[in-house]
Amino acid sequence: MSAKQQTIRKAVTVKGAGLHTGQEGEMTFIPAPVNHGIKFKRVDLEPPQIIEADVDHVVGTARGTTIGKNGAMVFTIEHVLAAFMGLGVDNALVELNLEEIPIKDGSSRYFVEAIKEAGVVEQDAPRQYIEIKERLEFEIPERKLKIIAEPADEFALDVIIDFETKVLGEQKAGLQRIEDFEREISMCRTFVFLHELEFLLKNNLIKGGDLSNAIVFVNRVVTQDELDRLADLFKKPRVKVKEEGILNNLDLYFKNEPARHKLLDVIGDLALLGKPIKGHITAIRPGHHTNTEFAKIIKQHFNTSVNMNKKPPFDIYAEPVYDINQIKKILPHRPPFLLVDKVLELSEEHIVAMKNVTMNEPFFVGHFPDEPIMPGVIQVEAMVQAGGIFVLNQVSDPELYSTYFLKINDTRFRHKVVPGDVLVFVIELTAPIKRGICTMKGKAYVGNKLVVDGQMTAQIVKNKEKKAEE
Repeated sequence: MSAKQQTIRKAVTVKGAGLHTGQEGEMTFIPAPVNHGIKFKRVDLEPPQIIEADVDHVVGTARGTTIGKNGAMVFTIEHVLAAFMGLGVDNALVELNLEEIPIKDGSSRYFVEAIKEAGVVEQDAPRQYIEIKERLEFEIPERKLKIIAEPADEFALDVIIDFETKVLGEQKAGLQRIEDFEREISMCRTFVFLHELEFLLKNNLIKGGDLSNAIVFVNRVVTQDELDRLADLFKKPRVKVKEEGILNNLDLYFKNEPARHKLLDVIGDLALLGKPIKGHITAIRPGHHTNTEFAKIIKQHFNTSVNMNKKPPFDIYAEPVYDINQIKKILPHRPPFLLVDKVLELSEEHIVAMKNVTMNEPFFVGHFPDEPIMPGVIQVEAMVQAGGIFVLNQVSDPELYSTYFLKINDTRFRHKVVPGDVLVFVIELTAPIKRGICTMKGKAYVGNKLVVDGQMTAQIVKNKEKKAEE
C-alpha cells in the first residue's frame, strides 16, 4: 500500500435502495484534499449536513452501524467504509440524497467497483497510521465476545464466528494483507437466519430488502407453504432450501463467506478511527457494537499514548539538578522509602530522575531472597515519587505542598529489575495542569531497555499543618 495518502481521481455515483428504509437514491464519491478523511454529506437536507466518519459519531449499532451529528444520520455505513479502507482511500466526500447507504447485494463489491472506476491517486502528504504498540482487549464474557489488538508491522485480521447451530456453527476467516481485500473479502455478502428475516418482515424493518441482498440460513424445518409465502413477499417465482440449509436464492462464493463478511464488517467499523491500523486484530464473534466499542478503546489509547521525547541513552553521571539532600527538602519521604536518588533533568514539561538499585534494599530480604527481583509496586512507587518532584516543581515553595496520586493506570512491567541496575525515570505531561490536577506518562529504563511504563494522575494539595502555622 502507498506510503502517501490517497483519494479518488474523479467523482462516481452508485444508485440503489437502503436495506431498512427502502429509500431509493444515489450516492456520489467525490475527491477530497489531504487530511480530509472520509465524510458523508446529506444533500437531501436543508441545509446539507456533513457527518465525519468518526467513531465518536456512532449513534446506533442495531443490524448495521449508524453515525449521526446535529440530528442528521447515515445508516449502514460499514460496507462502503470497508471498500475505502480495502482500496487504500484516505480522503473522500460521500454525497448522498438518502439517509441510508444503498445495500446493493449486501457486500462491498459495487462500492469497490465504483472506486476503481473513479481511479485511486496519491496525494502529496504521508499517510498517518494508528500503530498498536501493546495488547488491547475488549470482552463481553457472558456473550462470548472478544476482540484483541496486538502489535504488528502491517494490518492483519482474523475472525471467528460461532452461531452454535447445525447449519452455521464455527467458521474462521483471515486477511493477512489489506491488498487482498478486493479479491478475498469485498464480494462476501451479509447473511441472516430465516427466523430473523420473518421478524424483520413482520416489523417492517427491511423495506428495501429482497432475496438478492443476503444469504438466508434455515435452521428449522420449513413447509413449502411458508417458502411460497416468502417467495411472494420478495416477488420471487419459487424458493427452496438447499441441502446445506441455505435458501436457493444465492450461491456461496466461499464456504466460509459468513465469516468473511463479518471480517468485512470489522474493517468497515474500525475505519471509523479515521486512519489505517498497523496491528493484528483478532475478533471472536464480532458485531457492530463490539467493533465500535473496541474502536473507541483504540482511539482513547492512541490519543493518550505519548511518544516520550526523552529516550536513552542518559548521562547518569551528569551534574544533577537535585541531589538526594535537595530531594529530601521537596518530598516528605525518608529512607527506606525514599526511592529517588537524584534528578538529572527538569523542565515545565518533563523530568528525568534515577535510582540505584542495590542489594542492600530492605525489600530484597523477603522478596525472592535467593533470586532478588525489585517488586513491581516499588518500581511504580519510585516512578510516582519522581512524578511528585516534577509536579511540585510547578509551584513556588514546594515544601509547603504534597502530591496525592489519584490514579495510576495502563501500567506494564516488561523486564525484571535486579540489584546492580540503575533505574532511570522519564515523566512528561500529557495535558496542561488544571486546578492542581496533573496527568502524566511515565517510563522507566535500565540502560536502553524499557522495564515499566504507565499513566498517572496527581493532585497538588497544600499541607494542612503548614496552613495551621500560618
